[in-house]
Amino acid sequence: MIADGLDDVFPKSSIEQSPLDRKINEYFPGAVVRKDLVNEVKGNAIVPTYVLEYLLGQFAATDVEAGIQEGIDKVRRILAEHYVHRNESELVKSRIREKGRFRIIDKVSVTFNEKEDVYQASFANLGISGVLVEPHTVLANEKLLVSGVWCMCDLEFFHSDDTKIVPWILGSLKPIQLSNFDFENYIEARAKFTTDEWIDLLIQSIGFNPEMFGRRAKLLQLIRLIPFVERNYNLIELGPKGTGKSHIYSEFSPHGMLISGGEITVPKLFVNNSNGRLGLVGYWDVVAFDEFAGKKKRTDKALVDIMKNYMANKSFSRGVETLGAEASMVFVGNTSHTVPYMLKHSDLFDELPESYHDSAYLDRLHFYIPGWEIDTIRGEMFSQGYGFVVDYIAEVLKSMRNLDYSDRYQKHFTLGSDISTRDRDGIHKTFSGLMKLLYPHEQASAEEIEEILRFAIEGRKRVKDQILRIDDTMTSVKFGYNSHAGQWIGVTTLEEEEYPAHYYQDRGHSGVEDDSAAPAERDVTPRHGTAIAESIDPLEEELFQGQRDFAENQRGISYESLFLPYLRGARIIKIHDPYIRMSHQGRNLVELLAAIAVEKDPADEVEVHLFTFIEENQIYREKQMAMLKEIHVRAGQQGIKLTLVSDPDGHDRWISTDTGWRINMGRGLDIFQKSEGGWFDFGSSHHEFRQVRAFGVTYIREIH
Repeated sequence: MIADGLDDVFPKSSIEQSPLDRKINEYFPGAVVRKDLVNEVKGNAIVPTYVLEYLLGQFAATDVEAGIQEGIDKVRRILAEHYVHRNESELVKSRIREKGRFRIIDKVSVTFNEKEDVYQASFANLGISGVLVEPHTVLANEKLLVSGVWCMCDLEFFHSDDTKIVPWILGSLKPIQLSNFDFENYIEARAKFTTDEWIDLLIQSIGFNPEMFGRRAKLLQLIRLIPFVERNYNLIELGPKGTGKSHIYSEFSPHGMLISGGEITVPKLFVNNSNGRLGLVGYWDVVAFDEFAGKKKRTDKALVDIMKNYMANKSFSRGVETLGAEASMVFVGNTSHTVPYMLKHSDLFDELPESYHDSAYLDRLHFYIPGWEIDTIRGEMFSQGYGFVVDYIAEVLKSMRNLDYSDRYQKHFTLGSDISTRDRDGIHKTFSGLMKLLYPHEQASAEEIEEILRFAIEGRKRVKDQILRIDDTMTSVKFGYNSHAGQWIGVTTLEEEEYPAHYYQDRGHSGVEDDSAAPAERDVTPRHGTAIAESIDPLEEELFQGQRDFAENQRGISYESLFLPYLRGARIIKIHDPYIRMSHQGRNLVELLAAIAVEKDPADEVEVHLFTFIEENQIYREKQMAMLKEIHVRAGQQGIKLTLVSDPDGHDRWISTDTGWRINMGRGLDIFQKSEGGWFDFGSSHHEFRQVRAFGVTYIREIH
């Protein structure tokens, strides 16, 4: 969870506890751990975070520096001596044989051999199978039968001349999970924290630095936890790559299972009719589908149908009998277009496989997390503060799945009367989940309750509004609530406020307005200079052609004045510049791309092909590629599709467009003199205040 190299920047002995960290240790002694320790002890052990934090919780759950270091050393020794690396499996087998009995840490799965009427274990990293397991061990840990469990095991070796007998003997097996916790103490301790402190504690518990997130961003992160605390909760998150969508479901809890969306089958997920064995939904609290998006992905129609029934009714049938389960379903996937582009050309579910781009399936979703609002994960976003040991908070959340807080808003507010039963269920489940996460002690003010109620309504509204684009037989809903004073409060989504022209283009009315104003009566002026971009034909506008020269130290020059008039309306732009290597050159590129992004319609996309020289030196090449990759990601979020083309023989610098312009640039984008003024230098915000180097630009119209 912690970026490589962080320990070198922040030596452990120099970290000073914050007031919140001291408070956390005071009220949750032994149940918290400093979150940056995981990376320090992990090394090259490929184990989930909850396994490492289980060990740290056993030996380093303290705020005393000496105790922490002693605990870290002990966990390191345990991992070094007992964790099984795949490439050292033969060495571990030898230790078991020579010592007679040896403890290992490995992922264990169990199958039932019906021919011999025995349970047999397989060890993922050790590479052995067929090890006999006592029935009472399996019954006490049924997840061994599904996808395996990380365990501490004592293995013995006994050679036999009978080749049919497996020589490995399981002496003991202990799942790496918390054995017990005191829920009442958890509730009592919660009352000692303010809401802001508690939210920050939860954010630190999932590994992030709360100072790097705003209030809304924190709540979006915590929405990801609702499937762990709420039964049969159906959540979807679509957004750009690198925002940590799947991390929580793979690392945060031993009660969650992350699987690839293309690797699941009906028998594996629900029930195998041939042997009657229950699938993943019967054993896990959360089943998350990674890489779920992809229009061209092949899907099993039978899986889609049974999933729709399960998501709606909490039960499933495969022709033998009807079974029920409590697993929440989470669907995460990447988007390849910006929000305004999707709103203009399709809908916010556009990336889903065709079989799932279906109103009946989508209507089962309780909340849509707008993944485009979540920032790309960076090293400085990770926490060095204290948070709950993952296994502890996972057990707390699991225990609260039995509780229902969905009606706690009703003494203050009433949902709109035309909100349907399914919409109401979605709102209630999200509200209940947030109440359990933030206010398990049920001491929330009317303002705090209103905040999470609005959030719950917004997430369901995002689902319903997009369904209306897909299925015009669906009835539009006015989302909002009434206060007990009789005031009606409408709820909108953020993208609805940002891009009204595209949000309402296929709608007869907005469904949220306070006085039933139609979209034509609302301010739907396109943002970011759209009117200018669409009203000018760059081939017809009288633009200067020829050579322009600029003197050294001249001011008043900007990318906007030099290039934008010639780039307007272009859908494909090619930039030839062999020198995009250093950070200031990358900044120049970003500033040009930003100018293009501001000028275009937010719902349009522009392809930019960068032809440049790729460094040959490995160290410099890695830095250059990391910079260009970051620019690629950031540009994509603004509707600029940046592609990199290696141009080892390139020398000249020029820009060309699909609208027929070519701009030859003597210095390329590197026209400004170096500035050391920092953020308070006007030139850092506006090019016009910066002095330029001597350079020339030639404008050529290639199409007449």
